[in-house]
Amino acid sequence: MEIRTGTARSGDLDIYYEDMGDPGDPAVLLIMGLGSQLLLWRDGFCEKLVAEGLRVIRYDNRDVGLSSKTERRHRAGPMIPRMLKFWLGMRGEADYTLEDMADDAAAVLDHLRIDRAHIVGASMGGMIAQIFAVRFRDRARSLGVIFSSNNQPFLPPPAPRALFAVLNGPPPNSPLDVIVDNAVRVWSIIGSPRYPAPEQQIRREAIEGYERCYYPWGVARHFSAIIASGSLARYDRQITAPTVVLHGRADKLQRPFGGRVVARAIRGARLVLIDGMGHGLPEQLWDRVISELTGTFAQG
Repeated sequence: MEIRTGTARSGDLDIYYEDMGDPGDPAVLLIMGLGSQLLLWRDGFCEKLVAEGLRVIRYDNRDVGLSSKTERRHRAGPMIPRMLKFWLGMRGEADYTLEDMADDAAAVLDHLRIDRAHIVGASMGGMIAQIFAVRFRDRARSLGVIFSSNNQPFLPPPAPRALFAVLNGPPPNSPLDVIVDNAVRVWSIIGSPRYPAPEQQIRREAIEGYERCYYPWGVARHFSAIIASGSLARYDRQITAPTVVLHGRADKLQRPFGGRVVARAIRGARLVLIDGMGHGLPEQLWDRVISELTGTFAQG
């Protein structure tokens, strides 16, 4: 399948994107999560969407992959106190917010001259998608929110082991084998227990991501953006696009209650809880996830 590539300008940043499918088909914009490259929207998943008659655009958020990197201008402070304040509903400071990252998504559509698209976000990408659906209301044909949250106060926190597996990676100057071993460890904790990925696949994909762009600083910067944006409930109450919220019942990183509160806050949203699914998109569930998404696309 042909993949068209390019960069869109968002302020003073370049946002790298990949575009596939017939340009005349309805567009789907895929937004990935914290510290993750567009690679996590696997080629096979995108190909299945294209086969449904859709034009698929995936992109690297700022501070990951082939998009521009920012320079931290303030000290974030110790992680634990910041997380506690966030859980209590207090915002922090950051060089940019999720609102700025939603503007990046709009810049990609602007560059491609796409007026309206189905917006699908996973994890932090689901938070960006919620903001996009209000900030650019006329451009969101429908909304898909996958294993995400609206960050309202007092939500059940992640399992500590899962949270620190994601936030506490090996030192940036670690050799490749250490980084790959860490990826295996992380996915063994946050992945889907009913649909575990083969270890060799995890290793192969970790090497692919490392060789494409290893930039671990993006994780902390994205986390700061989440804290700076705070609760998204104020956005959810304004969303009018047809919405489906997908969440794994076995998600230890973003508890299923996160999906429940998003669906509850968005008028008319449909909640789909999937047994055995963790914080990832296992290939065995691609058809199920795509079926749920395209059902909502049809309403938009």
